[in-house]
Amino acid sequence: MKDVANQKSDGDSLAGGSARQVRLGDLETYIGYHLRLAQNASFRAFQRKSGRADLRPGWYAVLSLIGDNPGITPMALSRAAGRDKSTLTPVLRDLTRHDYVASTPHPGDRRSYGLSLTDLGRERLSELADHAAAHDRVLDNIVGEEKERLIALLRRITEELA
Repeated sequence: MKDVANQKSDGDSLAGGSARQVRLGDLETYIGYHLRLAQNASFRAFQRKSGRADLRPGWYAVLSLIGDNPGITPMALSRAAGRDKSTLTPVLRDLTRHDYVASTPHPGDRRSYGLSLTDLGRERLSELADHAAAHDRVLDNIVGEEKERLIALLRRITEELA
């Protein structure tokens, strides 16, 4: 096996950057694996750019959706964010604990409630939106003229697998 990360040996790429290299095997050609790597790399870059070590994955998207849809129910938010309730609930709990999000009883349905941003949540969203726009320009430079095609393919994956 070669010592350099990402060089091919016997047809398999190596992943790593550490002293020990790992063969990707079948993962080398799996779209889902590469989507996850790209998502992780994108989030880490966004986190570095924002300078917010406390920023958790998905916070910006959830804050943005709530900001654009005051009073949105957790169920509608779950669908819009592409998250199931089990992963959305801890995010909402964290955002509420940080005083970014408030919930109010939903009129006519005692079992449901609406979500809205607090003043602090609007400030955080505004700050993160600036970083998100800058981060998206970096991604635009990476994908170049393929952006529309990439987004169309990602939407198609989402729609057909949903």
